[in-house]
Amino acid sequence: MDVAHCYLEGNADAVEFCPHEGYQQVLAASTYTLQEGDQPSRAGSISLFDVNAEKGNLELFHRVDTAGIFDIKWSPVGGNMGLLLAQADADGYLRIYSLEGCSDEENAKGGFLNAVCGEKISSSMCLFLDWNPSATSISVGLSDGSVSIISLVESGIETLQEWKAHDFELWTTCFDLHQPQLVYTGSDDCKFCCWDMRDNPSKMVFQNSKVHKMGVCCIAKSPSDPNTVLTGSYDECLRVWDLRSISRPINETSVCLGGGVWRIKHHPSVSGLVLAACMHNGFAIVNIQGEKPEVVETYNQHGSLAYGADWQKEKLLPGGKTKNTVLATCSFYDRLLRIWMPKSDICCI
Repeated sequence: MDVAHCYLEGNADAVEFCPHEGYQQVLAASTYTLQEGDQPSRAGSISLFDVNAEKGNLELFHRVDTAGIFDIKWSPVGGNMGLLLAQADADGYLRIYSLEGCSDEENAKGGFLNAVCGEKISSSMCLFLDWNPSATSISVGLSDGSVSIISLVESGIETLQEWKAHDFELWTTCFDLHQPQLVYTGSDDCKFCCWDMRDNPSKMVFQNSKVHKMGVCCIAKSPSDPNTVLTGSYDECLRVWDLRSISRPINETSVCLGGGVWRIKHHPSVSGLVLAACMHNGFAIVNIQGEKPEVVETYNQHGSLAYGADWQKEKLLPGGKTKNTVLATCSFYDRLLRIWMPKSDICCI
């Protein structure tokens, strides 16, 4: 069911609901717009919205202009660094903002992003970022095929490690939620890799170059099953991997989603349920449990490349129930941001 929509100032490529208690109504959306000409530039923005699906509200309350953004992520719940939003951009910068002036859900509209720190970590473009579970480090995928591990310190940010992980653009990187010394990477070279950061430079744990027929766009470790990780690829397949033999992961099952699988997001409370952004084929909710992944529902109300997708993190009601599941999705060239609720009751506890 459609709830609300709006158009952003630039090409929309990422949406992220804040996961922190009391701020789950805050949605961040980012843009990347190539401005062609004699001196081409890449411009971007981050917009903050107050989302109330029950009232049908999607209200912009803050926007900051930036370089062209490839990825944004809120810091995970449980970290010691406060409520932060990280940005990976086309100028090679990793920037960190704090959410200020937004004390509770009644006062979200007074909030704003305060720049905490920002460093040019590479002459290449920063394509993707992922926080470690304790919010003390960030892994960043770079357009030259390298991955950087960045540490947050009191004075700002510093590079702990950087190594050449792939031959082409490194589109995705992901910390292992259960073994955060491990980081996964995927690239346009069709390789899916795992690295152990206890060595410096990091030691390769495995490399799979035979399964993905095209570039690896996204990697998502299951928050509930330490032995499961998902990959998405330009070859239109979402794949489920068994990691029990970490040096030789097994591609257990896969499902074709009809478009390049650009993003995968696990449901915040329903185990085995994921939301996928499928580029030329809209968005899909997939149940990965059972013998074979099953598409539960599709959403095709966007008219352009499906890039950004996220679940709203729910508040538990008395009895352990939750409100209706709310999703945010965005598409690139038409600059469209949509808020909607799935029809399937599998999304509700």
